[in-house]
Amino acid sequence: MFCFLRPWFSVTIGPMILTYHGKNMIKAQSGDLIVAVNPISKSSKYKSSKFGADVALISVNDADHNGVEEVTFGNKVPFVASGPGEYEVRDIFIKGFLSKAEKEKISTIYTAQFDGINLCFLGGLSSDLPEEALESLNDVDILFVPVSDTLPADKAYKIAVSLEPRLIIPLGEDDGVKKFIK
Repeated sequence: MFCFLRPWFSVTIGPMILTYHGKNMIKAQSGDLIVAVNPISKSSKYKSSKFGADVALISVNDADHNGVEEVTFGNKVPFVASGPGEYEVRDIFIKGFLSKAEKEKISTIYTAQFDGINLCFLGGLSSDLPEEALESLNDVDILFVPVSDTLPADKAYKIAVSLEPRLIIPLGEDDGVKKFIK
């Protein structure tokens, strides 16, 4: 099953509200707990959003994915995961796996489990899934897959369906996402 979100639109899945903010940025909220994935920096050409988050997951160290300052607001200063490893924050279990992004940049694939929902963010992935990630991505409820020039729709689709998630949400420009859904 696919879900196509346009920027700044939300979908509610069980106790969780997922909001797409453009590029690869997702805000996942359950009650007062907020996770920001790939927050867009003010210095990016994409529109950034300002809100307070408890956790920020950074897939790629560039302006389109690492706007931690934009999700630091009021008394909310997020715990920042910016690379591979295992993290536990406020009953959220996070695993990060090393992958490659465009222009040989390092990227991190994240899984996050909270409120009984297993989320997977493929981040800035631009090639096949690394073996370590493949071995661990076996029970994904919601998969967020980037569709871009560096990960074309046909390749993104093959990767997404191979993981057999319950729901796939493609992220990216409208043309690429439309090709992905076809």
